[in-house]
Amino acid sequence: MKKSLPTFIRSTEFLTRAEKSIPLGSQTFSKSRTQYPVGISPLFATRGKGTYLWDIDGNRFVDLVNGLGAVTLGYGDRQVSNAVRKQLKRGTIFSLPGTLEAEVAEILVGLIPCAEKVRFAKNGTDATSAAIRLSRSLTKRNRIALCGYHGWQDWSIGTTTRNSGVPLETSNYSHPFKYNDIESLKSIFNKYPKEIAAVILEPMNNQFPDGNFLQEVRNICNDNGAILIFDETLTGFRVSKGGAQELFGVTPDLATFGKGMGNGFPISAIVGRAEIMNEMENIFFSGTFGGELLSLAASKVVLSRHAEDSVIPKLASIGENLSIAISKIIDKYQLNNVIQLTGHPSWKFLTWNPNLENLDSVKTLFLQEMFRQKILILNTHSISTALDRNSQNLVIEAYDETLSILRDGLENHTVEKLLKVSPLKPLFKIR
Repeated sequence: MKKSLPTFIRSTEFLTRAEKSIPLGSQTFSKSRTQYPVGISPLFATRGKGTYLWDIDGNRFVDLVNGLGAVTLGYGDRQVSNAVRKQLKRGTIFSLPGTLEAEVAEILVGLIPCAEKVRFAKNGTDATSAAIRLSRSLTKRNRIALCGYHGWQDWSIGTTTRNSGVPLETSNYSHPFKYNDIESLKSIFNKYPKEIAAVILEPMNNQFPDGNFLQEVRNICNDNGAILIFDETLTGFRVSKGGAQELFGVTPDLATFGKGMGNGFPISAIVGRAEIMNEMENIFFSGTFGGELLSLAASKVVLSRHAEDSVIPKLASIGENLSIAISKIIDKYQLNNVIQLTGHPSWKFLTWNPNLENLDSVKTLFLQEMFRQKILILNTHSISTALDRNSQNLVIEAYDETLSILRDGLENHTVEKLLKVSPLKPLFKIR
């Protein structure tokens, strides 16, 4: 029997209140009504525990978003929470550095191939922008070649359709290239010889690197005196304990980490070769809360568990089990020409056929029906180790019913009629 759509009355009402004081009612685009259709979606959360999240209407969801990939151990992990409580009694920030700064930095140096020195920040954008400034300072060049999403700063977001407010003079120094297309990178170096300060890319996203792609990028940087930066904000502490650079055996000059470093506590890091990181003494990269101690306490627990190899194998196993089951359902309803799962098991992407005429409606219907089944999802499976067998089964059952409805809607040309709201429009496209 088809489940009725949960009630989201309080979410909708609270959005009206929140938007009076907050643009979009959220601090983050990806948590706002630009991603969650109003009327069929939970919009505000009250608490999380393990793999579950509760919204303000009292609905409980199996969470596959997990704080936009930041929560890898599940909400309210006991060891992390205990460490934070203990540090809270001592203090959150002092007038001098806390010893945790060096302790956590030492763990990172031990885990990550390129890490010889470390600086901390709060968001991925902080770290990637520091890496760009370091590269420009060292090379005395201005141009950047980039691939993927690297945050909201001008040099990155200025290359997208969300470039309002970014001076053209700034975005003209940033040159996008395509993942797994080495010729698109070569053409940038050919057009601007001896002008490229750095190449920054996500070492993987919804695709694995083809052949020697990453090594070829490494070689191009070596040959042209450019600094290679891996943005591992999402791949770090998800695909391998040493990041994608360890998984694929290609070592960058600098790398940035965040998200899963603190299991939801705000922390990021830029790491790299000592001779490059020492340039931090010459540029200005400094923040009051870079050494905030609650996040460092959380990160020390998370990273220590990675050092024990107790996280990555579990994330991969859970993600693989889920992917196999869902791929069978996609086959069952003959939807391989509509949707596929791509990427690493711990961070699977829902890859939709871009040629579908009503793609926005199809994706919105998918969200509507998954939310009906009490599964919180956007366009990825950001796996946490708290996703136990029972919650996995709930996800699989939800996919079965949702894809059945989607198949019928496509076959009968009734997708739009099945929608309770207008279809969402994409914010912008990166990957």
